[in-house]
Amino acid sequence: MKRKVAAIDGSGVISVQEQDVPPHGPDELLVEVHASLVSPGTELGGVKARRENPNPERGPRPFGYQNAGVVLAKGENCRAFETGQRVACMGGGYAQHATHAVVPRNLAVPLPDPCSFEQGAFNHLAATALQAIRRAEPQLGETLAVVGLGLVGQLALQLARLSGCRTIGIDLIAARLALAEQLGAGLTINPAQGDSVAAVRAFTEDDGLDAAVMAFGGEGTQAFEMLLRMMKRAPDTHQMGRIVVVGGCKINTGYAAKTGNLDVRSSARTGPGYHDEDWERGRDYPPVFVQWDTRRNLQLCIRLMAEGRLQVDPLVTHRVPLDEAPSACEELIQHPDRSLGVVLLP
Repeated sequence: MKRKVAAIDGSGVISVQEQDVPPHGPDELLVEVHASLVSPGTELGGVKARRENPNPERGPRPFGYQNAGVVLAKGENCRAFETGQRVACMGGGYAQHATHAVVPRNLAVPLPDPCSFEQGAFNHLAATALQAIRRAEPQLGETLAVVGLGLVGQLALQLARLSGCRTIGIDLIAARLALAEQLGAGLTINPAQGDSVAAVRAFTEDDGLDAAVMAFGGEGTQAFEMLLRMMKRAPDTHQMGRIVVVGGCKINTGYAAKTGNLDVRSSARTGPGYHDEDWERGRDYPPVFVQWDTRRNLQLCIRLMAEGRLQVDPLVTHRVPLDEAPSACEELIQHPDRSLGVVLLP
């Protein structure tokens, strides 16, 4: 059986290829994909660099790591699933932008009827945002800011509000600020316009931030320095609180006296389990020791979508057939001011 799949080569050229559908093993599902979501940062962030320094020897490679569809066939150990069942799937190398995907059983979760396939395709980025918010350890009544309102930032902002926080969204793109406000942010700030620190101080009645999430890639030193001035400050002048870095940005700063008693935390992936091949194919971590592994994070995100508490439909700016993946991805690369959530529909 053949499938179509989106691919990127060493010169940064995006195409749609035809290839054989990979065989599925005893711990894997064969899924007919109905929708997939492009991750602008992780999947497309290096395309411009490839175009500037091309590697013609590297041929087209499939990409994508989140989709949703219907189980066509299952391995003998996938007893929790049925053929014809709707599922949301994640994982690099598995849940690609394709007509068909082969996914390990622990990287797929049932998709309830209230959720569309498009909503289910947000599963990986939603779980990434959830893991970042878990790392921030929000408390009811705290104030949390998110810098960088791409897909992960928008989702993290909503999850922080669901955790009981007052939220602040910070970005340079007006459309993303307007979207964050539409989705419930208590305050939105464009650092290029006015005094951002003064705005946070006024919003928090001079208390400052309890926590923040940096959800963007590239150079992050200036944003980190801005957050330092926004955080809570003890009477002895030491900054307090937690800053979580989820977007892979680079920060050049001093510590100890420079950052006081601030916690700077990295947040990687979607929770424990992802990239452990034994876990992906069925071995479980006991919930008594690992309460929120990747699969349970995925299940919670899907449940919040089904309940209408985590809104992803407003994040979609483009819906296109899989065959138009090259032009749709080009829109994300060249025009981040007007594109955000690009859904591919096989």
